[in-house]
Amino acid sequence: METTSRPAAGPRTDAAPQPRTARLDGRTALVTGAASGIGRACALALAGAGAEVLVVDVDAEGAERVAAGTGGTALVADLSDPAQVDALPDHADIVVNNAGLQHVAPVHEFPAERFALLQRVMLEAPFRILRRTLPGMYARGWGRVVNISSVHGLRASLYKSAYVAAKHGLEGLSKVVALEGAPHGVTSNCVCPGYVRTPLVEGQLAEQARRHGVSEDEVLDKVLLEHSAIKRLVEPEEVAAAVLWLCGPHASSVTGTSLPMDGGWTAT
Repeated sequence: METTSRPAAGPRTDAAPQPRTARLDGRTALVTGAASGIGRACALALAGAGAEVLVVDVDAEGAERVAAGTGGTALVADLSDPAQVDALPDHADIVVNNAGLQHVAPVHEFPAERFALLQRVMLEAPFRILRRTLPGMYARGWGRVVNISSVHGLRASLYKSAYVAAKHGLEGLSKVVALEGAPHGVTSNCVCPGYVRTPLVEGQLAEQARRHGVSEDEVLDKVLLEHSAIKRLVEPEEVAAAVLWLCGPHASSVTGTSLPMDGGWTAT
């Protein structure tokens, strides 16, 4: 009988390198909707890793507050205005497209201008920001694009036609940027949280309660978290940690992906 000898046990020499803590010293990160919620948490996380943060928001006071806390720069801009978007700095190495808003109504009652507004802020503005920042990333041979999508970039819900359409579009834009940016050292990914503890979601609780004729607690349990196996809101800091991970050296081969943080919603 033929036997095969095995080498004596010893330390592995072919082990995969251990993940390194993301350090972003010398990098510049542009974060939209950064005055509160997910954007604020991302700005803090990126600044904590050494990045210079450009804090973009329509809320001047909130942006200044976050900039002061991160040592960054507040940039007040209305992302529904293409001219203001095109006036933003174009030298960022990291772009986090986070800004968003919501409107809840059936399609046949949805105000057309409101629908267009959501597309301008959540889809056209990211496109305009990227078309101006990508050339610099390409020239430097390094860049990170993280688009804060949503479970609604992967699934639909009643009464949210504009939001669902914008997030589905952002998913597609992110994948195209991933393909085009790959030869230049640029990655592009989406993070897709479920309902996050933010002012936007708190507003939805009140709106959905009025629409369904129930309490806000019932909306949280029976409407917002109905499809989630984990029955709690996602914390902004959890999303920011995923964003920071995608910007780190250990994620350099992760691109064109959509990372659900939805408590198991998309598992069904």
